[in-house]
Amino acid sequence: MNRKLLTIIILVSIILLAFIAFNIIRARASFQVKASLLNQAKDFEAKGNLLAAKEQYQKLISEFPNSAEVMSWQKKVEDLNIKLLFSPTITPKSILYEIKPGDTISKIARDLKTTGDLIMKSNDLSDARILPGRKIKVWTAPFSILIDKSQNTLILKSDEDIIKTYIVSTGKNNSTPVGTFKITNKLINPTWFKAGAVVAPSSPENVLGTRWLGFDLSGYGIHGTTDPKSLGKQVTEGCVRMSNSDVEEVYSIVPQGTEVTIVD
Repeated sequence: MNRKLLTIIILVSIILLAFIAFNIIRARASFQVKASLLNQAKDFEAKGNLLAAKEQYQKLISEFPNSAEVMSWQKKVEDLNIKLLFSPTITPKSILYEIKPGDTISKIARDLKTTGDLIMKSNDLSDARILPGRKIKVWTAPFSILIDKSQNTLILKSDEDIIKTYIVSTGKNNSTPVGTFKITNKLINPTWFKAGAVVAPSSPENVLGTRWLGFDLSGYGIHGTTDPKSLGKQVTEGCVRMSNSDVEEVYSIVPQGTEVTIVD
């Protein structure tokens, strides 16, 4: 064989082997970084440091966006978001509020545009009795809701940050209206006023489930369901349907006046 050709073959082989070795080393390093971040996230969460755990999962998503685990990491971030909302941990979107004489949970919620439920949950309050001088956590960043009919998802946001994504059902024949609305009324165990009948909250025929969040568009809103198997489909008469546990969670978080945007 020509010596010059043999030399070229040897050089190409060396380069190829070096390239393979480099990629093996890089893959091992990447695996070690990923494993380290994941272990740190789990350790922080076990110790109750929810903010630090969330930061580690966000780093995993940012640094390994093509990983097969990215969806599970995003789910962990959303789970931690809800835990942070309902915990006494102060976050950049909340304040430590000192209770004043004459304050009530409902007054504080109204003044700071949040809900009494959220104040009570995030401060481990078993009832609404509060004493002046005590400091409590209050979430002050505004919430908003984005509903995507094409995906049958409801995204709860605070400012522009995604808090959690829920699976919902929307209207058949594209009957859920598109646009921007506001939540104007909230009901626990709502009565269903359907054509020609009034269906009590306790009735198994009441399709509204356990909560109602009505829009400033008469007859439309977000509610629970007696048929959770229908979630993820376009099957309603135009309202947005959630599981009862999910709608109860959202109900406790968002106050009246919350903006709801619905897109195709």
